[in-house]
Amino acid sequence: MPILDNLADWQANFNAGWLAHFQQTGALDWKQYPRPKNNSSIQGPGIDLSQSRLLLISTAGSYLRQTQIPFDAPNPLGDYSVRTFPVWSSFDDIAYAHEHYDHAAVDADPQVLLPLTHLDYLVAEGKIGELCDEVMSFSGYLPDCGQVIDELIPLILQDAQRQKAKGALLVPA
Repeated sequence: MPILDNLADWQANFNAGWLAHFQQTGALDWKQYPRPKNNSSIQGPGIDLSQSRLLLISTAGSYLRQTQIPFDAPNPLGDYSVRTFPVWSSFDDIAYAHEHYDHAAVDADPQVLLPLTHLDYLVAEGKIGELCDEVMSFSGYLPDCGQVIDELIPLILQDAQRQKAKGALLVPA
């Protein structure tokens, strides 16, 4: 089952419309953006969270400020790379390179986008088997669905396999 129905058609419309307009004018015209649509939902077998290793994925653009390169937040075409960092990282060591959401809530309480303490409680209560050792983060501003499917999703799957994840919690920014 494809991740996005009619990806080739979507990509052609994106390239000829929104992207071409941006390349010609330097302006982002969201009225020309072809919204992705699926006629069928992606499905798979359920998992027992209490017996599973869970990968936390955030679209907050979070990274370790002292050791990692920030995401290219000002890039109008997006940054399709990922950062991983230990789940035990201090919130003081984490920064957010993302210009497409208001940072007031995450600045006040990082748990809104990285609920690590809450997840630790769920592990302690036996509701989640365990957390993977690393959080995965990327910038959620990604206008090109083709790049998401061809570049980002393989990186996520590779990391999930490396960490032996049986499930994932995606926290959107």
